[in-house]
Amino acid sequence: MADNKEVREVQPVDSNNDASMSEGKDVKEVSAVDMANEPADEQPKRSIPKRLKDSLFTFGSATQIVVAALFGVALGLIVSTQVDNVPEAAVEIVNIPGDLWLRALKAVVLPLIVCAMIIAVQRLREMADGSGTKLAAWTVGYYVITTMLSIIISCIMTALVWGPMFTVVGEDSLELSDESAEEKVAAGEENPPHIVVKTLFQSFVTSNIFQSMADNELLAILITAVVIGYLIKDKDSYFFKLVLEIESMIMRIISALIKLAPIGVFFLVLSNLMKLSIAEIGANLGMLIGGTLGTMAIHVFVVLPGLFFAFTRKNPYAYWIRISPAWITAWGSASSAATLPVTLRCANARKIPITVYKFTCPLGCLINMDGTAIYFPMAVVFLAATQGHSLSPTDYVMIVILATLASIGTTPIPSASLVLIVMIAGSVNVPVTGMYAVIVAIDWFLDRFRTAINVSGDLFGTACIAAVTKIKDPEGLVDEGMESPRRDVEERAT
Repeated sequence: MADNKEVREVQPVDSNNDASMSEGKDVKEVSAVDMANEPADEQPKRSIPKRLKDSLFTFGSATQIVVAALFGVALGLIVSTQVDNVPEAAVEIVNIPGDLWLRALKAVVLPLIVCAMIIAVQRLREMADGSGTKLAAWTVGYYVITTMLSIIISCIMTALVWGPMFTVVGEDSLELSDESAEEKVAAGEENPPHIVVKTLFQSFVTSNIFQSMADNELLAILITAVVIGYLIKDKDSYFFKLVLEIESMIMRIISALIKLAPIGVFFLVLSNLMKLSIAEIGANLGMLIGGTLGTMAIHVFVVLPGLFFAFTRKNPYAYWIRISPAWITAWGSASSAATLPVTLRCANARKIPITVYKFTCPLGCLINMDGTAIYFPMAVVFLAATQGHSLSPTDYVMIVILATLASIGTTPIPSASLVLIVMIAGSVNVPVTGMYAVIVAIDWFLDRFRTAINVSGDLFGTACIAAVTKIKDPEGLVDEGMESPRRDVEERAT
């Protein structure tokens, strides 16, 4: 009788899984619901060590990705600290497996964004209760507000905490001698603020869609896909069916690539940490790194969790751990666009409605750049403080405005923000000196943390938007390629 009673208690919870999550139950209740996804007679046999073991031997599981990243970090730090000069050839060879995996991910990003946005917008048009407009408004509003919050927090922290800790450097250090830095400074000086704003708006509309595809102008492509999706009035049209079929193939490709994620992440992390020279990090550079990472930590562990809890009433830190495959991949790839397939899979694993995450995640990887926004004020204040230049409150207001526009228009590829730093510094009359070469030298490292914050912000935002809009998927809608029979086991194991 006791067994029968237990089954009767579990089954109703399982059948109302989505509804219970949308009503904002706490983490313990959600975990109980997740447990109910497995047959009741198997639950007593599935201890935590057993689930961890199963997840560890499941290809592409979250546990495998985390373990691979940790091994990569450990081995990379051992090499960088024990070997004085790691040969560049060795780094490049070690990077080959990770680079091949990353190239394969990038290959599916463009068709994925186009198909996802066309399908998402067409489904939004079918919503007669105005949910489509509500979703679009909340998505754009949430991303813009969190971006501005991240910039304001960064400005406050740099003005009151990190800025005074920087020291003025000598004349020799102010000479700009690095050729790559000189090229970026020249590019930045050719783009004053009004040109950047003009270019930002021009990037919304393409003059040649095929050229935009060749140049990887994702923002213009996304907006074009939105227009196409809106113009499809009949979901039974042959064109829409073709888009659905292409997306189905892309999802199957992504499913295969995810199984190789632990290998790709391991070699990406290892090769990047092998070239980290800790001995070359001076006091100012160490403060720049520490200040940037500290401010990012405030954003990802205080601001975003606060918003997440306010909207969902769930444990934000448990959620952040469960989406770790996305931000770990983001750290390894330094590209939020390349991470998009993993981001979508994490959103699906967290049982967020497909209609929501297929709209918010592609849009977020292009305009939601919280990590990049945090870095802009830090870099400008670093340039100013190291040459004894003080910034006024008006300068900080200008930085907030320009950093918001610049972060929204930043291409989601590695180190795309270096040129924009020159533009923002010039707008507040901060000369770009030899210390800019220091920023360029360490940018590859900080760029990975910025990307991880960007992707974390996308997934936090997606959950918040799903909770506030209360949008449900049509009955029977399944995101093919994202579903996995071991999905629940993998995610709980993390």
